[in-house]
Amino acid sequence: MFRTLNQLNVRGKRVLVRADLNVPAKDGIVTDASRIERSAATLCDLARRGARVVVMSHFGRPKGVDAAFSMRFLVDPLSQAVGQTVLWADDCVGRDAARLVGSLRDGEICLLENVRFHPEEEANDPTFARELAALGDFYVNDAFSCAHRAHASTEALAHLLPSAAGLLMQAELEALGKALEKPEKPVAAIVGGSKVSTKLDLLGNLVTKVDYLIIGGGMANTFLFAQGKAVGKSLCERELADTAREILDKAREAHCHIVLPVDVVVADRFGENAETQVVSVDAVPEDQMILDAGPASAEAIIDRLGGCKTLVWNGPLGAFEIVPFDKATNAVAVWAAERTVQGRLLTVAGGGDTVSALAKAGVEAKFSYVSLAGGAFLEWLEGKELPGIVALSQGA
Repeated sequence: MFRTLNQLNVRGKRVLVRADLNVPAKDGIVTDASRIERSAATLCDLARRGARVVVMSHFGRPKGVDAAFSMRFLVDPLSQAVGQTVLWADDCVGRDAARLVGSLRDGEICLLENVRFHPEEEANDPTFARELAALGDFYVNDAFSCAHRAHASTEALAHLLPSAAGLLMQAELEALGKALEKPEKPVAAIVGGSKVSTKLDLLGNLVTKVDYLIIGGGMANTFLFAQGKAVGKSLCERELADTAREILDKAREAHCHIVLPVDVVVADRFGENAETQVVSVDAVPEDQMILDAGPASAEAIIDRLGGCKTLVWNGPLGAFEIVPFDKATNAVAVWAAERTVQGRLLTVAGGGDTVSALAKAGVEAKFSYVSLAGGAFLEWLEGKELPGIVALSQGA
């Protein structure tokens, strides 16, 4: 178990906060401030309680110091999010960083330069971790989305300073715990996306955890092919047919019901204004490709979910980026959102495409919890231990 923010007496103390400010940006302008906005709650709480708040993060994948990956452009949007001027340090360690942190007054916030400017960060170097630790009295990890990386600022620091989970980290872990670790049953999972090969561990873990596993997107094509159905020109990993059959067998042994499309939307190309038709999965034309689950499939999914108490969602049911291949995803998302608002379904979703699909359907805010963590969310669904979470639970 890990400490939470309210268990730290932070007044007058330097608190190192590992946030995830690796936000989408173009030409120095933030194009999606969601991660900044979510991080603000922890920073504001600490500042309000009189902490001297020191924010660490990475941005991009720089190879050493690189002005193109400087985080200085985040000072203004972060200042706006927390409602006060955020001070800036040109490095995350060293004399200048120490001088700025040492000058902080109670309730002030500063942002350190990109921790990945130092290769020791990703190497989880203990000497570098001690340099970071010298800047703080407490360590708060608020970056679940980075918890699957054993880096100096996400793992080693938790062993060097008294540590706790931030508000965002706590909310994420509580939501995920309710979804799979101690869920209200029956539990369903929707797993979509293009390839089975990228989600083998996820599928293997979920069939032992959920009552219904709904498979959509290009992944479903591989399962349909494994059952002997023709999939035309569809995206399909034919070489994984045996693997798909093994997953089906494992699901049967675990009494997990796998739900596959019964009808599909096909077209001769993936593009706007493509001519489409709805066909049975037993009648996919050779010259067509499957681009969405059909209306009967969407109804069947909703019917299955009708008796469920918990839903975990990762990946769309079709090529939702282009109309009309978003219909099945939208239909199920809207239904699940309404059920959530009624208090009849706990819904936890995550993964980049999933967040985009729910936002496109206009229901992101109605789900119980939508995780912005990509890789960490997937690894958690796969049942893997996340180094950042393990370190927090062990603590200093």
